[in-house]
Amino acid sequence: MRILVTDPIDDAGLETLREAGHEVEIDYDLDGGPALVEALAGVHGLIVRSGTEVTREVLDGAADLMIVGRAGIGVDNIDIDAATEHGVIVANAPEGNVRAAAEHTVAMTFAAARSIPQAHTRLKAGDWAKSDFLGTEVNNKTLGIVGLGRVGQEVAKRLNNLGMDLVAYDPYISEDRAEQIGADLVEFEACIERADFLTVHTPLTPETEDLISHDELELLGEGYLINCARGGVVDEAALAEAVETGPLKGAALDVFAEEPISPENPLLDVEDVIVTPHLGASTEAAQENVATSTAEQVLAAFNDEPVLNALNAPSIDKSAFPRVRPYIELAETAGRIAAQLLDKRVESVDIRYAGEIAEEEVDLVTASALKGVFSPLEWQVNAVNAPQVAEDRGVDVTETKSHQAENFRSVVTVTVGNGDGETELGVSGTLFADDDPRIVRIDDYRVDAIPHGHMLVARNYDEPGTIGFIGTVLGENGINIAGMFNAREAIGGEAITVYDLDEEVGEELLAQLEDDERIIEARYITLDGADTVRTSL
Repeated sequence: MRILVTDPIDDAGLETLREAGHEVEIDYDLDGGPALVEALAGVHGLIVRSGTEVTREVLDGAADLMIVGRAGIGVDNIDIDAATEHGVIVANAPEGNVRAAAEHTVAMTFAAARSIPQAHTRLKAGDWAKSDFLGTEVNNKTLGIVGLGRVGQEVAKRLNNLGMDLVAYDPYISEDRAEQIGADLVEFEACIERADFLTVHTPLTPETEDLISHDELELLGEGYLINCARGGVVDEAALAEAVETGPLKGAALDVFAEEPISPENPLLDVEDVIVTPHLGASTEAAQENVATSTAEQVLAAFNDEPVLNALNAPSIDKSAFPRVRPYIELAETAGRIAAQLLDKRVESVDIRYAGEIAEEEVDLVTASALKGVFSPLEWQVNAVNAPQVAEDRGVDVTETKSHQAENFRSVVTVTVGNGDGETELGVSGTLFADDDPRIVRIDDYRVDAIPHGHMLVARNYDEPGTIGFIGTVLGENGINIAGMFNAREAIGGEAITVYDLDEEVGEELLAQLEDDERIIEARYITLDGADTVRTSL
């Protein structure tokens, strides 16, 4: 096989490919477009970093390409949809830099606590400013961890061994797993308020953008904030103000909302804010690990073996895939809705198949359901890595099948629970004609709802005027209703109503609804990529 490498990677990865008997070509001067298409003639594997744009036009012209390996985690420069259409696997290397990122976080924690860069600069300038720097010991202090994923867990292990008490916020990890690490799992505000040092390890999503802002920094008080995860999770202007004028003692950041960082960024003008230029993965070992991991995935694709970090490769027999494919998106949608409606830490996921779908291979469908459950807080979770995410987070996953499906040919039900044996929430979906998806049950309520980009789910008492009240509140806030689906237990009892909306719903509007005694609960649900109104509405 021929492999083209267009961005620099460690020699260890190149040698792995050559030792397997493949031809490796290196060209770091390609500027993309026609030149890259020409270079890909007869090439079976392409390895890139962030410098090569793998566009639809490139993939259209790469007739022999089997896999694109991204030596790193981000794949914004690769058109994954186009790759999928062309049958090209896209795989990244998310694990290679976990240890390096964790160690950099620890280093930044100590640098902030002891003002190491500031003291270094003063001494280099000839100023013996010993009395100007009074540091903070980490021993017996509390480390707050927002996001207890792979990097967060590695940071926790290291600083726990140095005498720190650990508290963590992560709605997608079990209490048992947190306890194994030595962390006390708490709610978001409690995590911040109890922390002397707060470290952030979440992906950047619409939900986590500016997750740490003025109010959260006030809760942190005279503490330190460390962010080596993703720029944009921390409100940089608010952080600069909180360090410069109080209450924070200091901060250390390796990532920024805009990179390279703008000279106008207010963080650069605050002495007690330490900054580094996104060095989390910049170690020899991390670069070697990323290169060899990418090479191994290319080899797996050539050998028709599972590509563990594939972002788009279904693991199912080709002849069965057309029958299963419509249920993949349905299961993901049901998982997304169930997790957002539960609004608690997810510690168990049960996927149940009833009817004709129970006759099929459903591993990929189960993985897609898990993807839906975990996607709000796990960056780039996919149908390949979702089962591993569940295992890493200590979430119990069960799968059951029944050949009988009441009222429908096939039904997929995703039920999430928070581990107390009592709090569970299930969402069932099916396919109508032309593979049109429908949500047909939410908990014990029979509904007939079309999955939509923006959804409001309201539980209310079945009283005259309630639906009108909800519609009025939405209208007063400029939100149009694209569709509505209602169900109730009994006349005058509890009811549930699902609204498809043209706009997102904010917390203030939800609070306005819940202030009415007829509304038991109102939840906003977002489904990425499903915001096109169907003509059947």
